[in-house]
Amino acid sequence: MPRVKRGVVRRQKRKKLEKLTKGYFLNKSKLYKFMKEASEKAGVYAYVGRKRKKRDYRRLWIVRINAATREHGISYSVFMRGLKVAGVELDRKSLAELAAREPAAFAALVETSKAAIPQGNQVDS
Repeated sequence: MPRVKRGVVRRQKRKKLEKLTKGYFLNKSKLYKFMKEASEKAGVYAYVGRKRKKRDYRRLWIVRINAATREHGISYSVFMRGLKVAGVELDRKSLAELAAREPAAFAALVETSKAAIPQGNQVDS
């Protein structure tokens, strides 16, 4: 087998890893083996975090919408069903934004939702 000298390539690889793990605790930022493990694990966490963020935001929007609908006397699920029946196709992000910044517009949506549902199904306390 031919001899391989990796002078420049090896240094470039390590410098890249050093840059990725700069500021990590103890050996994770000093020793190559641990730098490699730490950066790999960080990449896994980052990937999972990108997926997790979508879930977390949806949960936050639902909490905000629920809080706003409860002020108007109905629950989140009844409100969302009423919107669906009424044919209003706003996503949860928009609804949460309306609930926080435009209470009058949100109140109108709540009324639309209440009107779309038969009266017997609105009771929720």
